[in-house]
Amino acid sequence: MNPVKNYTLFTDQDIYLFKEGRHYKLYEKFGAHSVEREGAKGVYFSVWAPNAKQVSVIGECNGWKPSVHILYPRWDESGIWEGFIDDLGWGTLYKYAIETTGGEILEKSDPFALSWEQNIQAASLVSTTWYEWNDKKWMQNRWKKNSREAPISVYELHLGSWKRNENDSNRFFNYRDIAEKLVPYVKEMGFTHVEFMPVMEYPYDPSWGYQVTGFYAATSRFGSPQDLMFLIDQLHQNDIGVFLDWVPSHFPGDANGLHRFDGSYLYEHEDPRKGFHPDWKSHIFNYGRNEVKSFLISNAAFWLDRYHADGLRVDAVTSMLHLDYSRNEGEWEPNIHGGNINLEAKTFLQEFNTAVYKEFGNDIITIAEESSDFPMLTHPVDVGGVGFGMKWMMGWMHDTLDYFKEDIQNRKYHHHKLTFASMYMYNENYMMPLSHDEVVHGKSSLIYKMAGDEWQKFANLRALFVYMFTHPGAKLLFMGDEFGQTSEWNFTKSLDWYLLQYPVHKGLQTLVKDLNHLYRNETSLYENQFNKDGFEWVEADDLENSVYTYLRKGKREDDVLMTVLNLTPRVLDYKIGVNADTHWEVIFNSDDEQYHGSGVRSEVFKEQKEEWMRRPQSISLALPPLAGIILRQKKEYKKDQLYTIENTQKIRK
Repeated sequence: MNPVKNYTLFTDQDIYLFKEGRHYKLYEKFGAHSVEREGAKGVYFSVWAPNAKQVSVIGECNGWKPSVHILYPRWDESGIWEGFIDDLGWGTLYKYAIETTGGEILEKSDPFALSWEQNIQAASLVSTTWYEWNDKKWMQNRWKKNSREAPISVYELHLGSWKRNENDSNRFFNYRDIAEKLVPYVKEMGFTHVEFMPVMEYPYDPSWGYQVTGFYAATSRFGSPQDLMFLIDQLHQNDIGVFLDWVPSHFPGDANGLHRFDGSYLYEHEDPRKGFHPDWKSHIFNYGRNEVKSFLISNAAFWLDRYHADGLRVDAVTSMLHLDYSRNEGEWEPNIHGGNINLEAKTFLQEFNTAVYKEFGNDIITIAEESSDFPMLTHPVDVGGVGFGMKWMMGWMHDTLDYFKEDIQNRKYHHHKLTFASMYMYNENYMMPLSHDEVVHGKSSLIYKMAGDEWQKFANLRALFVYMFTHPGAKLLFMGDEFGQTSEWNFTKSLDWYLLQYPVHKGLQTLVKDLNHLYRNETSLYENQFNKDGFEWVEADDLENSVYTYLRKGKREDDVLMTVLNLTPRVLDYKIGVNADTHWEVIFNSDDEQYHGSGVRSEVFKEQKEEWMRRPQSISLALPPLAGIILRQKKEYKKDQLYTIENTQKIRK
């Protein structure tokens, strides 16, 4: 079993595109591929290590001895080493022994391996991404589900701690076990998509997956590549989309990974001012190196192609774009224009977005986790934008949580924390996140961010969710927040599902479920969620009462909902200005008893042709305490008709 020289999967065009930074399917060439050569079955290996003195395959097939299966450098100065070894099959463990120019022997896992071991050695496995998919219907129609004119409500979760084995809390469920439990739950709750925190292989559990070593490998903590595909397939068959967290911003200094891969700074930037992250103690990709760009964009395409992912949420974009991110004066070097923008990273992100949207069209969405005011992040590249499909609305999240933390009596002094987002909410295509980052590291759980006693905390959170689901933009909610997880998220254990035995937690979960279904069924809440036609303030300045009133509008003139938030614990008899010849009915009340509210009934009890709030007529209604209510402009509906969820469940007026 000796490597065979002059066997290759690369064409001259492949090499040209790789070196130009424009090869976006490197996973079809690099790594370990089962092939047949002249009637002999075996495995073709290839790896990029341009500064290596020698490269060999070590593994079970040769007792991990680097002198047995030596690879050959290509003749074209591409830096690629390759070879074919016969009589190897699926599941074979292997690594690359890379001899540096200084004589050091580095044992590296394959950057393109499809599966890694779960131990310190972290050897790669000869594996495959073959899977018989059954999601054809979803794949043909998913462009509708990912449209900017579609409801997008995302359930963010960490696979290792959503649920664990009831009999052994230290044991993870397999991807297939998770599918059995997760799919019906997400479907019942009405979320349109899930977002998985990183499923790419990582060595350190406390990193939650954000310190990736195996960029092309589904983490084997939860099973095989096919097991993960089964999970995604099951979600798709139940009309649920899948977003994956993707981390092209940095990687750890793990000995098996990309750091000093061939003894040189190959994947990372050599200058520590650009190549080392001071917060995460990790290494930053060299976005100016074409081969690295090919590696990363191919990786994005890999997950969209082989795993049928419907989108990628790109982590830590702010750190990528800013040379001075988390650095003091003197610790960073300005760009050629004297500014703090990493121009190479910006160009990379533009090329990434251009490439994946060209290949997959509007079937997929790229989402930026970006916390600064970097301009035109979701604008097309050809007009100077970065090309993302959406951006997390971090400013909305921080202002909203700051407001709901405030003592209720002081809210009038902070009233415009909730109105400020309307000043910029159409600058980008926003997704509104209440994410995992907000419920860890001493920040407290979401329910305990709310002001007041226990009843007020839950009432506040119910009102916040009404505000979130009726605000323009896509939605994202972290697991456990939907039922009021009381402890901070702990990645080492399951969520506290036992809390659902208590009516206050069950009521909150029911509210989120009903809001999800309302959001999906009411076109006024999503048809215009990314354009100015979809939102209008009725009253934004009632500081004394801490009341907010606004409209959400669909494409039809008569497709209108009104949200009224009363963020004090007082019941108010309240008058609201409305347009001429319009009539309104309450279809949702977060203070309803089924949500463990106080049960204050809210209904329109007076209509007057009297100018109010700069509108020609008015309605009067009772506003429940610390609650959000939603009214629908009546069309052909009867006065006593109730809002129907999933055609079966009724919500009281």
